[in-house]
Amino acid sequence: MRAVMLNFAYIPELHDELTLRWHVEALEAWRPPEDEWTLLVVRQHLANFELWHTEDAARTPHATDADLARVKRRIDETNQRRNDLSEQIDVSLLKFLGEQNLPNAAATLHSESPGLMIDRLSILALKIFHTREEMERPDAPTGHAERNQERLAILTEQRSDLAACLARLWEETLAGSRRFKVYRQLKMYNDPALNPAMYRNEGLRDGKP
Repeated sequence: MRAVMLNFAYIPELHDELTLRWHVEALEAWRPPEDEWTLLVVRQHLANFELWHTEDAARTPHATDADLARVKRRIDETNQRRNDLSEQIDVSLLKFLGEQNLPNAAATLHSESPGLMIDRLSILALKIFHTREEMERPDAPTGHAERNQERLAILTEQRSDLAACLARLWEETLAGSRRFKVYRQLKMYNDPALNPAMYRNEGLRDGKP
């Protein structure tokens, strides 16, 4: 795990490989990696993959109210899992660093953690895949492929920049010149104790005013 964790350069390639595989093969046929660190990255990307396609289902023109309610609940659950896994990535990295007496407490604090950056790389991989799909659509109107080719160039540059920033953050953290923290998302919408729409309905079901 140590050698893999020290190398962030493979993550965009891993995202691309999985995105293609999950579009071609049934998810049930896919076997997750045994390495714990890679598994975290993969599970986080899978949450984004599922979220992307669930949100597409929510935009189906003829979806009923019941369909939309069901899809909305699934979106909330998947988004919660996505955020939890981003945090778990950071926890895992900080545990690894702690064994080396890092991060340096006196180092400059980075405003974005690796887990959040990996989440952004995951989303960019999905955007790149689907933009390429749109470029190759045989029934697309005139100019559609050209517009998406421009989008693809922008997305590719953005991902390259972000991947380089992630690698630099990790190098500087290992060198003791930069540090990061786990930034808890603290989502409220799925918590029945914090979401008024949930706890007020609980009260009504219990016969309370």
